[in-house]
Amino acid sequence: MIRVLIIDNHAVVRKGVLQILGDEQDMVLAGEAATGQEAILSSRDSSFNVLVLELALPDVSGLEVLKHIHGRDSNARVLVFTGYPEEQYAIRALQAGAAGYLTKDCPPEELVKAIRKVASGGQYVTLSQAEQLVARLRSGDGRPAHENLSDREYQVMCLLAAGKSVSQAAESLMLSIKSISTYRARILEKLKLRTTTEIVRYALLNNLVQ
Repeated sequence: MIRVLIIDNHAVVRKGVLQILGDEQDMVLAGEAATGQEAILSSRDSSFNVLVLELALPDVSGLEVLKHIHGRDSNARVLVFTGYPEEQYAIRALQAGAAGYLTKDCPPEELVKAIRKVASGGQYVTLSQAEQLVARLRSGDGRPAHENLSDREYQVMCLLAAGKSVSQAAESLMLSIKSISTYRARILEKLKLRTTTEIVRYALLNNLVQ
């Protein structure tokens, strides 16, 4: 049996995934959690084959949870299943140790296929993710500037590019306004930009937001 641990802050999503698992004879629920801290504890206490992880968690970011789990056990099989589009976070998640990345607009059968692939020790990547990886290998030192941002800086950039104010970004990430302002200043410096409007333009030109 494939034991699946579900981490998502929305109860309706957890229930939906559970219903999908219920239709499969070789899958069973190993546990579930709604926050990053609960995810870290559950991953220690639960015996699971695949951890299905949302990146947008209310306390600790999914990327941080992923790094923590992978740092503790490099063999842990984590499938990111998120509302974030793959052009935003897929490559970062794979680099952090994820064995696969799916967005929540995928059909149920693709989620099942991905879980089986990850459980068997494989990597589950879509065609567009594979193309991104190939492009990165070919780009050498000519990689885009946003790849030099830390994960937290990248999160803040995406929120600002999506039209969130500094205070809204602070609320979303559960950080202080001062911290967000500091991250914004670092983003502007690293991307060689001057204003939030230019951050929005940069993100649009690089297909980081829709």
